[in-house]
Parts: sequence; structure tokens; C-alpha cells
Amino acid sequence: MAFIDLDQILTSLQVEKTGDDTYTAPNIDMEYYRIFGGQLLAQVIGIAAADTDKTVKSMHVVFPREGLTEEPVEFRVVRPHDGRAYSTRTLTAVQSSGKPIMVAQVSCHAPEESGLEHQVPQPAVGRPEDAVATELDMLPIDVRVVDGIDLSDPAVRPPRFNLWLRVPRPLGDDQAHHQGILAFASDLTLIGTTLLPIDGLSQADSPGRLHTAPVTHSIWFHRPLRIDDWVLFAQESPILAGARGFGTGHAYDASGALVASFAQESMIREGGR
Repeated sequence: MAFIDLDQILTSLQVEKTGDDTYTAPNIDMEYYRIFGGQLLAQVIGIAAADTDKTVKSMHVVFPREGLTEEPVEFRVVRPHDGRAYSTRTLTAVQSSGKPIMVAQVSCHAPEESGLEHQVPQPAVGRPEDAVATELDMLPIDVRVVDGIDLSDPAVRPPRFNLWLRVPRPLGDDQAHHQGILAFASDLTLIGTTLLPIDGLSQADSPGRLHTAPVTHSIWFHRPLRIDDWVLFAQESPILAGARGFGTGHAYDASGALVASFAQESMIREGGR
């Protein structure tokens, strides 16, 4: 059973403007000293949506140091550009030390209609009902894993991991909520995917035998999405080298439409914290 619940994630998306250029939002209480990176990714989307009249289309995030769950986070906003179609925001998250725990570059876009489209097809992995119902500690929503792969199993596997996920209750029409929960989930299993080919180690070995953390994370939103219907995460990791892992993911909705893509570089070192 997940040790956080959906209401905690939704509460963390309740951003509050505290000044002309500052916001804050609640931390998720996970009984763990470090803020989960997915929380900050989701909050960036909420703040950017609150600060513009457009929808987030992409964000590129750096995590220079860990954040502490026991301290509030202040998000400082810089507005490099506001145009008719596009707006840009730079967000820096700080705590009591004044040093950044996250820096994000966010691009927002007003909806446009275009007759030009193409996309690669969704991988042939079957339907959600064909996959194995699974509980993930930090993902309090419906999850079904293709082929029932267990990221805590130290057996060697190819670095590919496909899972279906869905919020089990209606979320309304606010895209910031749907995008935010997708962003939260996108930070959860890429490190585990990267470790699949490593014999005798898995994501379950962090923070004991391994020290792992996201370093950079990027997300692109291609189409409007609903996370209260099934979404497929198709993930793979092409490389782990120099204590850095790299993984990518594509998110497809239940109809097979590609709605988002994401990529993460992570620190993966032998030896615990």
C-alpha cells in the first residue's frame, strides 16, 4: 500500500502566491527527510499555470541539491517572455539556506489548431486489463505493470519498463492537475528502469547499497491529457555510465495518442548515503 495518498498529492498542488514574484505550496509528508522530486515537478506546473493564461508545454528542471520535507519551499519566479502564443517562466525553489534545491525553465503555450500531425504508434503491450495490478510505494493510484516486472528484483532484464496508470476518481478539467500528477509519476520508476540490466542490484538497494537521485528532468506535453483515464508509460534506459543513468519515457492515452514525453538523468553511485 502506498505510504502517501492521492489527497496529499492534490494538496501539494494548491499553490499560494506570497508576493509579486514568489509562491509556495505544501510539502508531502512522507516520513522521509528528502522532498520527492516528483512533488517539485508537479508544483512547477501548478505555479506556471497560475502565473500565466497558457498551458505548460515543456519544462526542464535541474536539482542541484536535496530539499528537506520539514522546511517550506519558496518558489521565485522570473518572467523572461510573454507573447501571444508562448510565455516563459524561470522558477527557483529555495529553503532556509537560500540555496536552490531546484531550478526550472518552463515554456507555456496557448492552444493552437493545426492540420499537420504525425506520431509514432503506441508500443504493442496489450491493454491495462492484460497487465498485472501492482502497488508502488509512492504512487497512490491504480497501476498495472506490463509482464509484471518487479523493479525491486535484482535479476538481469533489458532496460525497458511499461506500466499503465490511472487516478481512480474524476479530477475535473484543470490540465494543471492532470499534468501535475503525470509529472509526479514520471519521476518514480526511471532509475529502477536504468538498473534493470545490472546483476544483483535494483532500486530496492537505495539508499542502502546505492545512492540515487534525479539530477535533471525534462517533460514535454504534446496534447491535452486525462490522468483519470488509463495512461501508458513506455520507458527505457539506453545508458548507465560514469555514475549517471539516463532514461526516457513516452506517455500514451487509452486511445493510443502520444500525450507527453519525459527524460531524466540521475546520479547512481555504489554505496549508501
